[in-house]
Amino acid sequence: MTTLFIIGLTGGIASGKSTVSDMLQELGLPVIDADQVAREIVEPGQRAFNEIVREFGPAVVGPDGQLNRKVLGDMVFSNPDLRLKLNSITHPRLWEVFDYRMGQLPEDTKIVVWDVPLLLETGMDKKVDEVWLVWVDVPRQIERLMNRDNLTEEEARQRLQAQMPIEEKMKRADRLIDNRGTVENTREVVTRFYNEVKNFLNDSPQYMN
Repeated sequence: MTTLFIIGLTGGIASGKSTVSDMLQELGLPVIDADQVAREIVEPGQRAFNEIVREFGPAVVGPDGQLNRKVLGDMVFSNPDLRLKLNSITHPRLWEVFDYRMGQLPEDTKIVVWDVPLLLETGMDKKVDEVWLVWVDVPRQIERLMNRDNLTEEEARQRLQAQMPIEEKMKRADRLIDNRGTVENTREVVTRFYNEVKNFLNDSPQYMN
């Protein structure tokens, strides 16, 4: 396998990160989606599922036997200690899957995207080559979050406060993607950033075939 260039894609909650992730996939880049992996590792029968139920109790299991993410979310977003406990259960399992998926990439892969909402909070940014941050203003985040997840304003703010402030994320990002405009505007920026990285790799001996 050639030397891989890892883009760490992140963003404030309800910032439109998934839209940017889709755009990068359309450009031909493989994406490892932390949210998707997080859902897989808490399926019934998985180790993380069993540990969560043991730690948080049967109330977090819905009538269908699946993890009730709404109940669990209400618990952890209002209690930082419980949130840390949940992360201590899920993050090691997440890493196992990420390592496996990285090993399954085609040998000629040069660029891979890690789509991770808590990239900076969990320290995963230390393992990527560039951090790309999708952002919108806070009032827009709250409005989108309320509409998307059917939350009250207070619940939306709790979820926002559970993440690193967007201003701090912006300081630590290598590339900023302003998602307050049109989809076309965002696509133009994403494509330009992708081409800049591709050109950089073409001129860098360690990434050349």
